[in-house]
Amino acid sequence: MVYLGVPLAKDLMRTPYTPGLFITGTDTGVGKTHVAAVIARKLVAEGLRVGVYKPVASGCSRDAEGKLTSDDARVLWEAAGRPGLFERVCPQNFAAPLAPHLAARAEGRELDTQLLLDGLKYWRLRSDVVLVEGAGGLFSPLDEGRLNIDFAREVRYPLVVVAPNRLGTIHGVLSTIIAARELTSSLPIKAVVLSETTNDKSDLSRASNADQIRQRIKMRDIGQIAELAYGIGAFNPPIDW
Repeated sequence: MVYLGVPLAKDLMRTPYTPGLFITGTDTGVGKTHVAAVIARKLVAEGLRVGVYKPVASGCSRDAEGKLTSDDARVLWEAAGRPGLFERVCPQNFAAPLAPHLAARAEGRELDTQLLLDGLKYWRLRSDVVLVEGAGGLFSPLDEGRLNIDFAREVRYPLVVVAPNRLGTIHGVLSTIIAARELTSSLPIKAVVLSETTNDKSDLSRASNADQIRQRIKMRDIGQIAELAYGIGAFNPPIDW
């Protein structure tokens, strides 16, 4: 049985609510950051102030000053037009490519669970819409007792589930959607995006994955299913974010 941890904090409810999306995935390395960046650029083009937030990242590199920095956070910040302070995009960075709490432990540090939500307040107070990118998949661990879905429940934003458009993705998408529905009914799924992270034309499943998923889920539970082709900055079909 999957354990949904206790709420990270209660005082987020007292922060003025700002609309947003929680971009998650069926796994790590499936194209979440690219999808979030495309959404950010679209919303900025519509004249909105877009906040971008990646609460924690592991597998980070060091910048010219020797500070651990998330490359994904940089991509998000640039896509949103460099709003606010860059260091506020991802306030917790760790070097080891492990689950955040394990990466922190490897450095003799601890994951600050309070900061996960406190960091979001910064963007809610200065944005028209906030895009939050989770760490890894929806059920990846954040610490010993919490998963990303726990954090998503606290944030209260509709989900955008990103999956790689490749052979085997039908299982990953259906598993994630079904598990999310079983464990919480409070998180609407705005969209499922099949993202092509490579231009592998030999994978014939790319042409049929979206239709196969549509046939196997109740579409009333999903806002939309779209594809994001390799090197293309637009969703097919278009989505009104």
